[in-house]
Amino acid sequence: MRKYIPLVLFLLLIISCKDEASIGNSEKSISAIKDADKISSIIRNPVSASTPKDTANVAKIEFEKEFYEFGKIKEGQKAMHSFKFKNTGKVNLVITAAKSTCGCTVPSWPEEPIAPGRSGKIDVVFDSKGKKGAISKPIRITANTNPQNTVIHMKGIVLPKK
Repeated sequence: MRKYIPLVLFLLLIISCKDEASIGNSEKSISAIKDADKISSIIRNPVSASTPKDTANVAKIEFEKEFYEFGKIKEGQKAMHSFKFKNTGKVNLVITAAKSTCGCTVPSWPEEPIAPGRSGKIDVVFDSKGKKGAISKPIRITANTNPQNTVIHMKGIVLPKK
């Protein structure tokens, strides 16, 4: 009985390969999918090392100022700033995240898409509780831009409590 096991495995392998080949022949080509299903070529055509990125047809975020210096504040006080920006790209700007390096700096951003030519703001609150000295807090904005991440900064000096 054991001498038939390799033969059975070989036959199963041949049958499964034949099924995979017939499946491959029934799939649509990329051009047929684009034409028939109206799917964006950006989704169907991944970027490769030999193909340059299409940076002309993306959202672009342009801040009025990427740095805000809040000056000197006493420990325990909060510094707040609204970073104003404009979508200078050709498609809607969608911000998916805004994060800082710690919980003391909390950004809030618009959840709705920003149309080309429109403006918005990212509000940032820095809580100086437990902080002293020179502070520089980067806030990383993730959006459908190229590059995907943009960094803005809040900085200043936290004076110790008296």
